[in-house]
Amino acid sequence: MDFTFTEEQQAAVEAARAVFSGVAPDSVPSPALTPGAVAEDIDRRLWGELAGSDLLGLTLSEEYGGAGLDPVALFLVLRESAKVLARVPLLESCAVAMAVERYGESGLAAELLPRAARGELVLTAGANGRTGHDPAELAVTARPEGPGAAPSGWVLDGVQSAVPWAQVADRIAVPAHTGEGRAVLALVDPARRGVTLADQVSTSGERLAEMRLDGVRVEARELIAASGAWEWLRDLLTTGTCALALGLGERVLAMTAEYTGKREQFGFPVATFQAVAVQAADRYIDLRAMEVTLWQAAWRLSTGAGGPLPAAGDIAVAKIWASDGVRRIVQTAQHLHGGFGADTDYPLHRFHAWAKQIELSLGPAAAHEEALGDLLAAHPLA
Repeated sequence: MDFTFTEEQQAAVEAARAVFSGVAPDSVPSPALTPGAVAEDIDRRLWGELAGSDLLGLTLSEEYGGAGLDPVALFLVLRESAKVLARVPLLESCAVAMAVERYGESGLAAELLPRAARGELVLTAGANGRTGHDPAELAVTARPEGPGAAPSGWVLDGVQSAVPWAQVADRIAVPAHTGEGRAVLALVDPARRGVTLADQVSTSGERLAEMRLDGVRVEARELIAASGAWEWLRDLLTTGTCALALGLGERVLAMTAEYTGKREQFGFPVATFQAVAVQAADRYIDLRAMEVTLWQAAWRLSTGAGGPLPAAGDIAVAKIWASDGVRRIVQTAQHLHGGFGADTDYPLHRFHAWAKQIELSLGPAAAHEEALGDLLAAHPLA
C-alpha cells in the first residue's frame, strides 16, 4: 500500500503552512481571559489570505474557481490550521461548498461556489440537532409548498443548536426530514424571515448559535433532496474534525517535548526522567493511531472504496481515537508542563480549551464504539 500524498496535496500543505505561519497561537483570544465570546467575528485577515492563496476553493472544480482536489487535501490543510488555532470556518465553508457541488442544482452551485472560493461568501452547517445527541435531521421538518412531486418551495420548522460561525455566515446548511422521513439539506439565508439566532458560546470561547426556524420558506432549488447528501456532508464534517484533533495534538505534543527538554530538575532535563518519557511516548502512540485512522476514513470518504464494513465504520474508529486521543494528549501536556500549563501568558491553556471543544463536538468515544459494534453485528467479518 502507498500512503504517500500526491504532489498537489503536498503543495496545498506548503501553501497552508505559509499562510498559517503568520498566526501566533498566543495571540488567539483566550476564553480564560474574555467573558462571553472571545470575538464577534472570524479572523478576516486570515480568511482573506486563505482566499488569496486559493485554499478556500481547494476542493471545488475549476469551473467554480477551485483546484479540483479531493477531501484528503482539505483535511491536510485543516491539520495545519489546528496547529495555530485558526479562527476561521475553513472546515464548515469548504464542506458545505463541496456538498453543494456534488448534490445541488447547477444554478445554485453557480450562484454560491465562485463567491465561496473567493472568500466573499461564508458557509456553515447546523449538524448538532436540538441536543447534540439525536440525529440532526430529526430536529427540523421540511414540508413542501405547492402541489405535485415538484414543489415550488419548502417550509422549515425546528431548531439546530450550537451552529458554528452562524452569526457571520451568508448561508447555513440545515438538515431536515420530510413527511416521508427522507433526510434533505436546505441552504438557508440567516437573514430570512422566520430565522432567529440566539448566541451560545463554545468551550473555546467562539460564538455559536441556537438557530430557530419558524415557518422559514426556501426555494425549491435551495433544498438538496438527493439521496445521501446530508449523510455525506455529515461524514465530511466529522472526518474534518478528526483532522483538527490530529493537528492540535501534534502541536501540543511538540510544545511538551520542547518544554520538558529545557526544564531542569536536579540538574537534568525532566524529559530524561523515565516517568516523563513514558507518558510522552504513550501520547505519541495516541497521535499515530489518530493519524492512521483519520487517513483510512478520509480515503474511504474520498474514493468511495468498498471494504468489509461501510465507510461509517472507518469514520467511527477515527472518531474513537480522535475524541479520546486529543483529551489524553492535552491532559498529559498540562501535567508535564506543571504550573506553566495553567499560566494564561502561555498558549497551552488555549489549546486545552480548543481540544475540549473538539472532543465535545465529536461526542464520547463510548457512543462511537457502540455504533461500531452495531455495524459489526450487521456486517459480520469473514
